[in-house]
Amino acid sequence: MKKILSVSVIALMLTACGGPSKEDMMMKGDKMMKEGQMMMEKGTMAKDDKMMNKGKMMMDEGKMMVDKGMMMKDDKMMKEDKMMKDEKMMEDDGLVNPKVGGAAMMPTMNIIQNALNSPIHKTLVAAVQAAGLVETLSGPGPFTVFAPTDDAFGKLPAGTVDNLVKPENKATLTGILTYHVVAGKKSAKDLMAMNGKTLTTVAGGTLTVMVSGNTVSLKDAKGGMSMVTIADVNQSNGVIHVVDTVLMPK
Repeated sequence: MKKILSVSVIALMLTACGGPSKEDMMMKGDKMMKEGQMMMEKGTMAKDDKMMNKGKMMMDEGKMMVDKGMMMKDDKMMKEDKMMKDEKMMEDDGLVNPKVGGAAMMPTMNIIQNALNSPIHKTLVAAVQAAGLVETLSGPGPFTVFAPTDDAFGKLPAGTVDNLVKPENKATLTGILTYHVVAGKKSAKDLMAMNGKTLTTVAGGTLTVMVSGNTVSLKDAKGGMSMVTIADVNQSNGVIHVVDTVLMPK
């Protein structure tokens, strides 16, 4: 009981300092075992039972710390193995998403949740919030969203975005944003098979699909072109295709 209590106190002290890594735990345990062995040897030479018992206790505590470190290592390996298996299963099922701006996009999350996690869609998220479309795009859908990046919004004339997010321009902003949304789920494969055909947007206008090799672009009502740079970012309520230019309705 005394040995277990002592190790628990050490563990609590380490946790209070931010928690030990498995390597730290094993190193500290190994050091304690060696110090305990030296104390036992000194106690034996000095015929000091108290010193021998203390040395044995240190060795036992050190061994327990090493064992705990090994358990932590095994637990981490098991978790990593499970993660790899889960990722392999998702990949086999076609559920692994490409990263967007270096951020992971989870297929179990909806369009808004993943957009909030994207470091290159801050302007889009702010615009969606200003237009009051968060609830709609969090709904069951499914939706296909052509998502312009921050750089895409940066191509617009200076002051355009600031002007659009003003309350008095909410209707115009909503029209532009819903012009980037199509009802239903259209994969990259679907789009590749639609060269020259049109998509009807939620806003009511149309987009013309243009395919060149393995590249899909969209032609808007004003003749502007926007290229899909990251395709098939699957969502729980549809799919996002990242585009490099804001699409403009009539």
